Amino acid sequence: MSDQAWIDLYWLPLGAGGHFVRWNGRVYEAVVARHEHRAAAPLFHSALQLRSGGATYAIEMGPVWNVPEPDRGTVCQGPVGARWLGRFRAFQYEVRCWPGGSIPDLAEAVDSPIRVSDDPEKVRQVLGILPHVPPLIWGRDELRVGDMWNSNSLVSWSLARTGHDLTGLTPPRHGRAPGWQAGLALARQQAQPHQPKRLPT
Repeated sequence: MSDQAWIDLYWLPLGAGGHFVRWNGRVYEAVVARHEHRAAAPLFHSALQLRSGGATYAIEMGPVWNVPEPDRGTVCQGPVGARWLGRFRAFQYEVRCWPGGSIPDLAEAVDSPIRVSDDPEKVRQVLGILPHVPPLIWGRDELRVGDMWNSNSLVSWSLARTGHDLTGLTPPRHGRAPGWQAGLALARQQAQPHQPKRLPT
């Protein structure tokens, strides 16, 4: 129905559908867990599906080269790893707000979907904020908050900036979502316009 409005969140295991990404994720988590003196945890990345105005949107951050469709709702592009690497297509990511689009490996999502909102105004606000996501360096802590910028940052930032209550919204199976706190930190900074911001220029 055209008057339906909702936001669903999906938790996807890191590397779903790709052995290389999954292996690298496990190595990364093993190193971090050893440094923090804890057991390694399953890693998850998040994505959103959003319904508004009779269309369903796929909202995700991913490499520019992993979805071939030319009209995929790209609203932002940024570098991976380092600013200078962003000159090369292999080191570029994009944020998609794709009407009628798909999220790769959605079938592998765990304990999902989670209905975040069915408020039409909140849904429109998320659609409106996405083109304003800053193109921070993927995998780096440019904000200096102790957490990297990635797809989880995009999701937590877009929901926090539009006033959603994210209390209790955590990855499944005692997992971790690196980047989630970075998105929340940026949202807090932007909500305080009179405070100095760490957002790089």
